[in-house]
Amino acid sequence: MSKRILIVEDEPNIVESLSFLLERSGFTVFAIDDGAQAIAQVSETKPDLVILDVMLPNRSGFDILRELKQDPGGPFVLMLTAKGQSRDRQQAEEIGVDHFITKPFSNTEIVATVEEILA
Repeated sequence: MSKRILIVEDEPNIVESLSFLLERSGFTVFAIDDGAQAIAQVSETKPDLVILDVMLPNRSGFDILRELKQDPGGPFVLMLTAKGQSRDRQQAEEIGVDHFITKPFSNTEIVATVEEILA
């Protein structure tokens, strides 16, 4: 059974390219563009990994990360964001993010990182 990935991202071009790359690599991909619906979508799709943007409509990616990390059996979280300042990375690490990548990103880097996290 293929690993399940939920992309929480409000930029359609990024969702489209990530979905294509990850599906081509054998993953099952779901996507949502609204932070307020992210936790419900995690409950529904039960992903192995959440690729999470920080700046989302209706709810911060940091808030979503906090809630996801309260469940020790929850999914891995990879933050993918344009907010690449050291304080943003530090905040994500303090909350418990599994990996942090800044935009723009390379296709090979994102696929390799996902494969490493889910290995």
